Amino acid sequence: MLVSFPLSIPTTRVYRIALSVFYFVLGLTFSSWASRIPDIKDALHLSNAAFGGVLFALPMGQITGLFVSGNLVTKHGSKTILSVASMLYPAALLLLGLANSTPLLIGSLYLFGICGNLYNISVNTQAVGVERLYGRSIMASFHGLWSLAGFVGGSIGALMIGNQLSPFKHFCIIYGIAFILVMVTRRFLLPQDASTDKKQTSIFTKPSKAIVIFGAIAFACMICEGTMFDWSGVYFEKVVEAPTQLSRLGFISFMAAMATGRFIADFMITKFGVKLVLRTSGLVIMTGLLSAVCFPQLIPSTIGFLLVGFGVSSVVPLVYSLAGKSQKIAPGVALSMVSSIGFLGFLMGPPVIGFISQAYGLRVAFSLIAVLGLGTTLLSGKIKKQGEY
Repeated sequence: MLVSFPLSIPTTRVYRIALSVFYFVLGLTFSSWASRIPDIKDALHLSNAAFGGVLFALPMGQITGLFVSGNLVTKHGSKTILSVASMLYPAALLLLGLANSTPLLIGSLYLFGICGNLYNISVNTQAVGVERLYGRSIMASFHGLWSLAGFVGGSIGALMIGNQLSPFKHFCIIYGIAFILVMVTRRFLLPQDASTDKKQTSIFTKPSKAIVIFGAIAFACMICEGTMFDWSGVYFEKVVEAPTQLSRLGFISFMAAMATGRFIADFMITKFGVKLVLRTSGLVIMTGLLSAVCFPQLIPSTIGFLLVGFGVSSVVPLVYSLAGKSQKIAPGVALSMVSSIGFLGFLMGPPVIGFISQAYGLRVAFSLIAVLGLGTTLLSGKIKKQGEY
């Protein structure tokens, strides 16, 4: 049993609305950092290669969080952990705004990564529970709120840049918004997660083959997603040579498409099935990236980034939903395994882009990422039926 008391439809809707707010805060926090990356990079006078090295601190924080997040969520419940993580993650954003040296930026990114992993695992474990109450696919709509928040965060970032507001002042405003939203809604979270009886509850448990495949699919998708977050603004500035006021256009178009795609993804998954959606997603991702590489002008690149947004939109929520239904591993641990593999792509891809672009240029780096994005299509055929993992 998921909960120990009967639930009315209005109650399940309250859980869904409250959790949607937490996804929005998660997306708003990360996109606020992403929107100011070019400014922070320029303020510290870092080359592409040097900045790529600095960005490695973020996946290192994620990896550190990997060893505790799943177990903490399983032991204490996702509601408790999410209530704490949703306070720490926006607070870590403030440290990024204060970082006036490379060592401080590295330390802040490391902490940002730990808090982000804790937030990510707990919020998605909550989502698995709420989805079970509904008895149908709703995971993508939660991630749609994350993407919508990314669009809002990118737009706010552009506004702050236009008004020459420093990253720290910008991040203080975001923290204030996040604090109010979390304090109002945290008491309405799902009180109890799915039962972990007879399921493996340690992160050190050997993952099943299916969990590894889900993680690999997430990795192939999220390396493209991470590239968009960290390098889309730089690509538009250096390669497309867009005017300053349009330098975030690629990022904003990507986030708008991803949000739109996620709000319709649940319908698409129900109508066409898991495998077809994944196969199509990988092809769309590759097409979008190669379009921006082959035609590095404002309109073609914007359309290309738009396609990447549509391509990545349904992949992560889909594999998270599948992992959370594992018959052998507790939801928090299964999600921790899959998301950690995926986030290695999301967070390690951008630093690799920095090194490759330093040697061969951003267009070559983006071409390689496009090929990796096709992995979503290639791996989708290996997914088994529910109950076999």
